[in-house]
Amino acid sequence: MAELLNPTSDQPQDFKPLKILIVAAEAAPFAKVGHVAEVTGSLPVALRGLGHDVRLVMPRYGRIDPAKFDLKPVAPLQNLSVQVNRGHETVYITEGTIGDAGGLVPVYFVNNDKYFNRDGIYGYPDDDERFILFCRSVLDMLPELDWQPDIIHCHEWHTAIIPNWLKSSYADQPFYKDIASVYTIHNLAFQGIFGYRVLEIAGIGEYSFDYPQRGDQSNVVSLMSLGIESADVINTVSPTYAQEILTPQYGEHLDKILQKRENDLFGILNGIDTTHFDPASDRFLASNFNESSLDKRVQNKLDLQKEAGLPQNPDVPIIGMISRLANQKGFDLLAQIIEPLMQLDVQFVLMGTGDHLYHDLFRQVAHRYPDKAAYFMTFNTPIAQKIYGGSDLFLMPSRFEPCGLGQMIAMRYGSIPVVRQTGGLADTVKDLDPAHNSGNGFTFQEYDSMLLYGAIVRALETYKYPEVWHKLMARDMMADYSWRASAAQYVALYQRAQAVHHQN
Repeated sequence: MAELLNPTSDQPQDFKPLKILIVAAEAAPFAKVGHVAEVTGSLPVALRGLGHDVRLVMPRYGRIDPAKFDLKPVAPLQNLSVQVNRGHETVYITEGTIGDAGGLVPVYFVNNDKYFNRDGIYGYPDDDERFILFCRSVLDMLPELDWQPDIIHCHEWHTAIIPNWLKSSYADQPFYKDIASVYTIHNLAFQGIFGYRVLEIAGIGEYSFDYPQRGDQSNVVSLMSLGIESADVINTVSPTYAQEILTPQYGEHLDKILQKRENDLFGILNGIDTTHFDPASDRFLASNFNESSLDKRVQNKLDLQKEAGLPQNPDVPIIGMISRLANQKGFDLLAQIIEPLMQLDVQFVLMGTGDHLYHDLFRQVAHRYPDKAAYFMTFNTPIAQKIYGGSDLFLMPSRFEPCGLGQMIAMRYGSIPVVRQTGGLADTVKDLDPAHNSGNGFTFQEYDSMLLYGAIVRALETYKYPEVWHKLMARDMMADYSWRASAAQYVALYQRAQAVHHQN
């Protein structure tokens, strides 16, 4: 894995703003399925705050209300004919904005009723056609906008064909000659796997590629692999995950391809929206607080206990968890220790959906231990904020975790993380060492249920010492996980991409 030069968020005297187009299938607040939307909704605003000309483009799904977001038609782009699957579709472009007083970021929406005017975002049989149409629309609209980006920054498999096209079917067109590409992998497990016909849909069947060896899946195409092979630079959302995916254990059959691009692979930790995630102003909390008024936090604990139907006791430690219920998130480990955990002086509050096996398990746990456990089988923002603001510990025992935002949000709210040392969790949470007054949480290394249990017990033992615990809470709340530092690193990444592009 390569390393970027240490960037600075201060503008040099010879500062020259970059023109950056961010391309994504989802972005907050318009459409969100996972953490990708948090990144693509926050990074452009942070880059704009550093003085760059940033724009975002995404599909307009049926759930995105043009009136709610004040979307306006883009005059020259109301009848754009775009090639897909040996035919053509007509799309039109509308425009909205995100941002604040620091500067507004234009957001372009690709409209096509046939492919995007649906209730859902992903999971359709024609997802290959849908996102290939989206990507081609992005490139085809740029000359009509009379705006030529220096960088096209693509996210996840849905946009991976764009770096490929810039090196293949669009390579001979002068407009695209100087555009460098950056490709961000948020989660290598979701690659956009389709049959070989996807190459015909994309109009690149005549080009040759180095496909990954996938054993019994050798007759498929990973769109993500095309982005990895073709982008000028690649990054993941934490430095440790960038190292992990070079190995067979974490590489999801793409480790060989990634190893070939190792010198162009970087890891940049995500940030969080510190304006939105702010315990001093969060409207869902019973009592707002900061690191200097931790005594007010107890009201949020009592409020969480009331919301969860648990006995209101300020002295009992609460373990909170907000997660998709899947083995990736460590639920197979948690299932092995949930019974002994319930024998401790503790309360456990879980929110999330996923594998029905775990739905059933935690409903049963809440039924058997009504004074100790509560399960919210949903994703609900008000309850999530109550868990962040009222729990004492926040649990993330993931098998792998590219970045993770939950641990950073929890720390901002004074909930101490208990995590496995992997990916972004390893980059953001260091094991507490009271003797040297260092560390900000409790960690375990090997993927083992008893090591998880041991980390929880260590945390609960530390909780018994209020002075140590309050210092730990204050330390976590004062840490800077804003987007500004990460945005400066992305600027350095874009500059690296330009250098690589002009060398080739």
